[in-house]
Amino acid sequence: MSTDLTASPPAATELHRYAEALLAHLAANGSAPPAPPGFRDMPGYWLPPAVEALVAILAGEDPLEPLSKAAGRDQQQTALFLCLALAVSGQGSRIHASWLGTAFGDLSLDRPVSHGQRSLWLAAARGAYGPAGKIFVLRKLDALAVQEHADPEQWVQALVPGEPSVVVPPSLVDFPEMAEIPELARPAVAAARLARLRGRCAEITSARQAEHDSSAPLVNNSGSPAVAWAEDEPLAVLRSLIGQGGPAGPMASLSSYLLDDLRPGADPHLAAIALHVAAPILRGVAEELEADSRLEPPATLTVPLLGHRIHLRPEGPEQSSLATAEDAIVTDGVVPRARPWAAMVLIVAGVACLIGAALVDSLLAAAGIAMIGLSCWQLWQRRKLVEADARYVAAQVNELKELAEGAVWALHAYAREADTRAKQAADDAAELTRLIRRGPRAA
Repeated sequence: MSTDLTASPPAATELHRYAEALLAHLAANGSAPPAPPGFRDMPGYWLPPAVEALVAILAGEDPLEPLSKAAGRDQQQTALFLCLALAVSGQGSRIHASWLGTAFGDLSLDRPVSHGQRSLWLAAARGAYGPAGKIFVLRKLDALAVQEHADPEQWVQALVPGEPSVVVPPSLVDFPEMAEIPELARPAVAAARLARLRGRCAEITSARQAEHDSSAPLVNNSGSPAVAWAEDEPLAVLRSLIGQGGPAGPMASLSSYLLDDLRPGADPHLAAIALHVAAPILRGVAEELEADSRLEPPATLTVPLLGHRIHLRPEGPEQSSLATAEDAIVTDGVVPRARPWAAMVLIVAGVACLIGAALVDSLLAAAGIAMIGLSCWQLWQRRKLVEADARYVAAQVNELKELAEGAVWALHAYAREADTRAKQAADDAAELTRLIRRGPRAA
């Protein structure tokens, strides 16, 4: 191509000028520029006859001669140019069925998706080629059996990112630490995740949401040109095809595109197709989550209360574990204190001073009284500390017993919730399966 353009710079300039004007008119109002093409053919270069064929198609004339010439020079580039140009003009229904297959080529899980493939994917998803175009992309994706090479957790995280690590059911609101116990956490987390998946699938398949998305009409039956589209990738690829675009950006893998299309905020048309691909994965995930949500709560459970492990039974907390916890509370709550030797020494010294005052000097009486008073104050302080320790221990023991009794009642309430949770999870799984069975045509 570069040799031909270099050999005839004026012709190349006229070609690029007209092709650029042609794309601008197509994107703006779906028509070709009013002036006829003012460029000459360049041997071996597919673009001049492809532009002539496009203008003929738009004018309702027979494009066979220039189309055959362009296809003989580069069949895939010609098909890609015509498919995208007619799509951005809102006249994708005029493409020939074989052009789409030629332009699209083969998809692979091992190779990046080309910009041309992604542009055709986007145009087909938006309805530029009618139902047949969307079905074409779906069959291309189905043929790859993506679900056989996928990590289900990746797809779930794409659909419902930012899931909470702990789900606290109503029965455990007063004991949130119990919601982290695996035996209790697994059913609650499974039911909550299943509900979120159902909600996201309903959002994707909701035709009402797509209808209200003014920047992304459901279909292109009205012949909306590309200026009504939120994405510019088809136009960018067209500019690259006519030699007017800058360097192409990095290409992504098929799985990356599909995961991005599933994330909240993605284009609803692309999300619908990605959901169709993810349907087998989601069915398996839904079955596992429903099974987890039906797990029976344990009859007995060991729970952490005030830093102590208490074994709970349906009839109440196990007394041996309570006794062990009470011993630990006493051990930790009572500060070991030595005998009040200082106070005892002061008492002995004070008594000695009183005796000395009676026998020798009356001034010793004041000193003796002061010593005895100081010793009494020290003993009173020590007693207050002992009483405070006893009160603390008693309060901790009482609180532990109340918490243990409350935890038993919470487990009973959790068990009563289990039936409701399992029923709701079954409804969510059934609705999720129904939604993904409807497929992208529902959106």
